Amino acid sequence: MTDLPTFLGDRFDEAAVTALGASPGPWQPNAEGDEVLAVDGIAVADGFALSGRQLRATVSHIVGHDPTRVLADIEAKRQLVKLHGRATLCAGGGARYFETTIVCCSCEPNHQFPELSWPCTTLRLLALPYADHPDYREEWRP
Repeated sequence: MTDLPTFLGDRFDEAAVTALGASPGPWQPNAEGDEVLAVDGIAVADGFALSGRQLRATVSHIVGHDPTRVLADIEAKRQLVKLHGRATLCAGGGARYFETTIVCCSCEPNHQFPELSWPCTTLRLLALPYADHPDYREEWRP
C-alpha cells in the first residue's frame, strides 16, 4: 500500500516526464496573443478556435504552465513533502515508552501537540488535486 509521500512523488514524477518531453520553455504569447511560442520561437499551441478574451486568457494560461515553471513547481512541492516528514513520539519511560504517536516533524517541531497526526494537513492538501487518481485514498482527504 502506497503512503502519501510516495503517492505525491509518483504524481510529481509523471508531471516532470510530461514537462521534460514538451517544447522548451519558457513559453510566451506571440505578438497577436493567439499563439504560444516556445523559447526557440516555434508555436506550441494555437488558440485559433477561440475568440477574443477567451483566446487571450487560454494562451496566457498555457504560457503560465510552461515546462520551466512546471518543473520549478514540482521541485518546490518535493521540498514541502521532505519538510513535512514523519516523526515518532514516545510517550515516556517504562511501559509507556512503547506507546508512540506519528506526527509531522514540521507541523509539530516541539512535540507539544500529539493530536497533530501524520500525514499532516499540508501533505493532504498537496494531494487533493489528485483526488480523481485511482491510487488516491479517501483517508488522505483533509
